[in-house]
Amino acid sequence: MQTRKLGKSGLEVSALGLGCMGMSYHRGPAPDRNAMIALLRKAVEFGVTLFDTAEVYGPFINEELVGDALSPFHKEVAIATKFGFNCEAGKSTGLNSRPEHIRQVAEESLKRLKRDCIDLFYQHRIDPNVPIEDVAGTVKELIRQGKVKHFGLCEVSEETIRRAHAVQALTAVQSEFSLMWREPEAEILPTLEELGIGFVAYSPLGRGYLSGTLNEHTKFEGSNDNRADLPRFTVEAMKANQILVDLLIEFGQRKVATTSQIALAWVLAQKPWVVPIPGTTKVARMEENLKSAELEFTPEERRDLDLAVSKIKLQGDRYSTDQQKQVGK
Repeated sequence: MQTRKLGKSGLEVSALGLGCMGMSYHRGPAPDRNAMIALLRKAVEFGVTLFDTAEVYGPFINEELVGDALSPFHKEVAIATKFGFNCEAGKSTGLNSRPEHIRQVAEESLKRLKRDCIDLFYQHRIDPNVPIEDVAGTVKELIRQGKVKHFGLCEVSEETIRRAHAVQALTAVQSEFSLMWREPEAEILPTLEELGIGFVAYSPLGRGYLSGTLNEHTKFEGSNDNRADLPRFTVEAMKANQILVDLLIEFGQRKVATTSQIALAWVLAQKPWVVPIPGTTKVARMEENLKSAELEFTPEERRDLDLAVSKIKLQGDRYSTDQQKQVGK
């Protein structure tokens, strides 16, 4: 597996990481836990060294899963987790990035992850009641204490990145980024390049849509699959957006690659410090995704793909109006 450095931080990880959320949360009925432990360990065998989780996934059970699975590989892998929510009675009850809460979450996450230090600690969502300088200062102290190695932010604006970075150097910013959601290209990626910060792309397959396995007939099982509530996953939107999947199929035929591999290779091609973290619960899918790191576009192929995609008008917002209020701040 090829590796990449997240900006100027010195944190070197596999070119593709693994998003672990769907192994226990937000993607329908939870898979068998032992099977997910086996998958996580198979990922290490394949060369994956960046694993992404969060306290709110479950809550707590995803961190526990990742901690149990990866405990034999402390020196070989980096685990990223997140703070920023109140988690009570088995569910999230709102934002909370008060300094005392960040410190509490760090201690509890360390126990669940079975580690002495959190490799990458993200603020999951901006808390409007806590200045970002206070958040960055708290993580800076945790780094000084040896409890955290690297600081990250999720779904934030250019202004917030600059304010946080001035207090404690950021290693990575994580945001949704794919051929279905290219907003970070406008301001976020140029800012990160200027400041020497890495970018971690979640949902690089458009929450599974770009894999070509979803269509207007897909039924999202159970209330735990958050795609059921997203405008981009209505019957009408999925039917209309099939044109993008068809385009990826066409490019895949040229490159002898799957739609997922074309979509992931496009993300990887944006910058050498961009690391996508596709999630899956199937070993075969994971192996397919990881092979995208070996796929390269010629300048002409990348130009052709970008031009073709630019002519497609996708239907359906990625979030509802209320959900959108929590991102890009």
